[in-house]
Amino acid sequence: MQMRALGRSGLSVPVVVFGGNVFGWTADQAMSFRLLDACLERGLVAIDTADVYSAWVSGHKGGESEAVIGAWLKARPGARDKVLILTKCGMEMPGQGKGLAPAWIAKSCEDSLKRLGIERIDLYQAHKDDEATPLADTLGAFQTLIKAGKVRAIGSSNYTAARLKAALDLSAAHGLPRFESHQPVYNLMDRGIEADLLPLCKAEEVGIITYSALASGFLTGKYRTSADLGKSVRGERSVAKHMTDKGMAVLAAVDAVAARHGASQAAVALGWQIARPGITAPIASATSPEQLAELAGAADLALSTADMAELDAASA
Repeated sequence: MQMRALGRSGLSVPVVVFGGNVFGWTADQAMSFRLLDACLERGLVAIDTADVYSAWVSGHKGGESEAVIGAWLKARPGARDKVLILTKCGMEMPGQGKGLAPAWIAKSCEDSLKRLGIERIDLYQAHKDDEATPLADTLGAFQTLIKAGKVRAIGSSNYTAARLKAALDLSAAHGLPRFESHQPVYNLMDRGIEADLLPLCKAEEVGIITYSALASGFLTGKYRTSADLGKSVRGERSVAKHMTDKGMAVLAAVDAVAARHGASQAAVALGWQIARPGITAPIASATSPEQLAELAGAADLALSTADMAELDAASA
């Protein structure tokens, strides 16, 4: 599996990062274990999760994904040394707290470490900006965790370019740890980061690991009519908005490229991101080993200049 440096962190991640939001949600523990075993076998050794996954599900309180990963690590002696654990804090944990104040970061980290059953998080990410807390306080809290050996590197997610730049400038000026990665929405249906965040991260050598890389499954090609929206729990919630003329044009381009390469639509959509300058790796999830194999296949897909141009034109 091809690996890429993540910012200046010293960490390297595969060109596809596996999204652990499905663990304990659309994949039960048994299937989650199968998926994690397959990740290890295929070299998808960076697993992205968050403390809040999957608090949106009725009866859940958050922490379900981390707990499943922790159970898998406990059941697989030696696996911890082979995988990178990427998790996040800052989103509201129902009835508990939210934000990036130092006390909440410290508590969130301890809770995540306990659920994961590990001593150190490889990449700890601010899940969303907290403008009510000074950036210096947030970065100082992360510095404390790094010095204590509980976190290797930090990243951000869902920040504006202006706020990310302010954080990076503060880190440089005061010797604070810097956000080595940023996690934004990016896919063939949503290329908004190309205006400001992508150029900023390239200039500052901040790695970009994108989420919603398959547009909630739309770019797999399984949603083509309104009747298809019932195929998954994400259909009506996240996919319906892509049922537009642009969406159909993008799917047509993905279909054409996939046919030329004998590849899946998912592999093409991820392969386009992997080939985009400035993108370290897309994050994508799967609920079966067969789907996971498609994700892994994106790493070996060599898209031509013509392929990229066709996809760029349809998604512009």
